[in-house]
Amino acid sequence: MAQKVQFVETVLRDANQSLIATRLPYEKFEPMLSTIDKVGYYAIECWGGATFDVCLRYLNEDPWERLRKIRAAVPNTKLQMLLRGQNVLGYSHYPDDYVKLFVKKAVENGIDIIRIFDALNDVKNLKVAMEATVNAGAIASGTLSYTTSPVHTHKKYVEMVKELKEMGASTICIKDMAGIMGPQEAYDLVSAIKDAVDLPIDLHTHSTTGLAFMTYLKAVEAGVDIIDTAISPFSGGTSQPATETLAYALRQLGYEVDLDDTCTKKMADYFKTVRDGYIADGTMMPKSMATDTQCLTYQVPGGMLSNLLSQLKQMHALDRFDEALLETPKVRKDMGYPPLVTPTSQMVGVQAVRNVLDGQRYKTVSKEIKAYCRGEYGETPAPIDPEIRKMILGDEKPLEGRYADTLEPIVDKTREKLGDLAKSDEDVLSYIAFPNLAEKFLEERKAKEENVATYTIVEA
Repeated sequence: MAQKVQFVETVLRDANQSLIATRLPYEKFEPMLSTIDKVGYYAIECWGGATFDVCLRYLNEDPWERLRKIRAAVPNTKLQMLLRGQNVLGYSHYPDDYVKLFVKKAVENGIDIIRIFDALNDVKNLKVAMEATVNAGAIASGTLSYTTSPVHTHKKYVEMVKELKEMGASTICIKDMAGIMGPQEAYDLVSAIKDAVDLPIDLHTHSTTGLAFMTYLKAVEAGVDIIDTAISPFSGGTSQPATETLAYALRQLGYEVDLDDTCTKKMADYFKTVRDGYIADGTMMPKSMATDTQCLTYQVPGGMLSNLLSQLKQMHALDRFDEALLETPKVRKDMGYPPLVTPTSQMVGVQAVRNVLDGQRYKTVSKEIKAYCRGEYGETPAPIDPEIRKMILGDEKPLEGRYADTLEPIVDKTREKLGDLAKSDEDVLSYIAFPNLAEKFLEERKAKEENVATYTIVEA
């Protein structure tokens, strides 16, 4: 019997996050939801990552309401979200009561699969979210953030995967956020994990460096079960490889692919028009659609590259780009080789730029890098360079144990503080994640409702 390969469609989350900074409002994709539901995907990644922040900050949407509407329109396909472990959807660690309630509510509002990762691959930062996912009856997809360094070995990754299985992972995801995994690495790592645990493996990569198609084919050869792809108009560049192309190639190679080509054709025709609108208004920039092999040398993911450029542009120092790029892997080494994924990618990038512009390394240091050196983000893959740590922290002793254990519960306090401004636990969770954005959103909603009420009374 032919080996079956399943697909996760990323157009509603990572594909549009990578290419148009997540600026895809609900009404733009709503007409396609019933078609997407008929394709035969293993899952649709539609929530988490930056969607929550962007809904509140730019799209004036309630992220919870968006999820409920997707769920109602997609009754037959599993919905998946990306969760940053103890960071949930923010950029710093939250207390356990917040993590548990957030996971519970995400599942109640329609999520079936939670892909849980930590920027440092510190399993202590995954434990609470993993347990909460299992308790809520959803699929916990234990995730390793893939990177390469002297300390990131297959042996280390396999040890981590075994721990994830013990924590209750139903599937394992290899998350290659920078698109730096080559075909042979994919084959070897998937084989090693398959030998170690009997769980379905999902491989996630990006087309940034041009390796993704070859990487997926070799991963499938090694027995990978699920791959993440994007419908063709939102594929390539810093996004995922195209769904239709991989379905075509894998069928030709004798694998079983249960996707409905009529539906993917309909999706592609629709999203072409959507994409063209974003090209016309300048949201989708040619740079994000290009192949950039610098990532293989500097390990800088696509989103981080554009951040570096915009930072230097603001400081009128674009001519120092090459220096900043060279400094980035040096800072990463000093910091104990963190995988470059949110939030560590931003922290390392900002520090590299500061080092270059100051003309002196670590002369100015962000509060995030200080917190990182104190151990507030977790255990680093390798020890932080002791001299650099001393330069940053002085005689301050770094934390031992899990940072979240030092945090006071936050949910009940916030519920009390918000009073009738919050109509649900979901509102409270939004406020804790992004206080200023959520408060503005909730105030505007309240004003709108009061206007409607006044209007109704006057009309009556």
